[in-house]
Amino acid sequence: MNPVVLVGVGGVFGALSRHLVGQKLSGQAHGTFAVNVLGSFVLGALTACLMTDPALLTLFGTGFCGAFTTFSSFAFETVRLYERGKRREAVANATLNLVGALAAVAVGNLTATVISL
Repeated sequence: MNPVVLVGVGGVFGALSRHLVGQKLSGQAHGTFAVNVLGSFVLGALTACLMTDPALLTLFGTGFCGAFTTFSSFAFETVRLYERGKRREAVANATLNLVGALAAVAVGNLTATVISL
C-alpha cells in the first residue's frame, strides 16, 4: 500500500486518540505528558515487534505514534510555564517529558522483546 495512505490512516487514529486522552486528563500539560510517554512506549514496542514489516511501521510508527505524540505542545507548554514565572514547573515539565519518553521507549522495546521470546 502507498506509504502516504498508511501515514494518513494511522495519523487519523493517532490524532483522535490524542484528543480523547487530552479530554480525559484535567491539565493540558498532563495530557501532553501522558500521550508523549505512552506513545514512546508504543513506538519502542512496535520497533521490537515490527522491524521486518515496513508497512506496519509506517502505519503505526509514523502515522499513529507521530500524530498521537506531540513535541510541539510539550515545547509550547514548557515555554508558557517559564514565561508565567513558573520556572521550576517548566524545568520539571521538560525533564519529566524527556526522561519519561526516553525511558518509555526503552521499556516498551524491552517488554516487546521479552514477550516475543
